[in-house]
Amino acid sequence: MNNENTQLEITLRKSLIGTPMKIKKVLIALGLKHINQKVIHFASPSILGMIKKTQHMISVEHK
Repeated sequence: MNNENTQLEITLRKSLIGTPMKIKKVLIALGLKHINQKVIHFASPSILGMIKKTQHMISVEHK
């Protein structure tokens, strides 16, 4: 999973309403603003850190 060529499909599963601003900023940096919105990123260390920080609000699939 830590391979830089691995693509991850990240989906926002929970609403941003009531979420702390710090977590909202991480989700927006990932490109997620709306529920069920999907984005694809490569598995870089920074992206994996963002996923770990917001894992309670998103789902991740390997592409």
